[in-house]
Amino acid sequence: MVLTLGLLIPLLGTMLGSAFVFFMKDDMPQRVQKALLGFASGVMVAASVWSLLIPAMEMEASKGAWAVMPAAVGFLLGMGFLFLIDEVTPHLHLGNNRPEGPRSRLSRTAMLALAVTIHNLPEGMAVGVVFAVAEQGASNITLASAVAVSLGIAIQNVPEGAIISMPLRAEGNSRWRSFMLGSLSGVVEPIGGLAVVLLASLLTPLLPYMLAFAAGAMFYVVIEELIPETSQGEHSNLGTIGFAIGFVLMMVLDVVLG
Repeated sequence: MVLTLGLLIPLLGTMLGSAFVFFMKDDMPQRVQKALLGFASGVMVAASVWSLLIPAMEMEASKGAWAVMPAAVGFLLGMGFLFLIDEVTPHLHLGNNRPEGPRSRLSRTAMLALAVTIHNLPEGMAVGVVFAVAEQGASNITLASAVAVSLGIAIQNVPEGAIISMPLRAEGNSRWRSFMLGSLSGVVEPIGGLAVVLLASLLTPLLPYMLAFAAGAMFYVVIEELIPETSQGEHSNLGTIGFAIGFVLMMVLDVVLG
């Protein structure tokens, strides 16, 4: 029951954010967008460090100085995996009229949705792997700390859902279509999380690598997509403030609930 809720909570955050399209104007103010992007970045970085990388090294503490190796290898593999996904998936980022990835006949709406779906994949993996570790009792990650990660990802998914649904509405889609597409971009999270949980039960020795893998994937999203979008143009300082708030919030959640 706890596992099911933990995997679904981030999706509910995306759906809540996507529902903003019913209550806000067609275009999200740039100040708000940058602050929300910064907030999402802060949450993801804090979750990667406190909930993924540090536990990955603690699981290998008996190896002394070599305890860092699974975390290092897994982190780089996670970065490489998202780089590959980025290269083979046609997608379009907010405020950018030039699609990335292979050429495609997909609509702007579809490519905008794919861009956010790529972002959501590592988040679902992160939630899945912390629950897998908590259930196996292989580290100091408890179910409470796993729930903290799920809540943190859900909180940052609220602005992320709004950031995708609002531009879709501005592209000429109806409010319901914008809400549905924004919500669907988050479906990959519980699916990815469940897949990791099932895989982890078969590959227990690889759990430290899987924790670091999820961290690397999330860092890729932050560095490649969120930070550049936050720092471009005016009001970049709001993105910095949002980052600080998101980072501290996720850190507090992990420590208090962990």
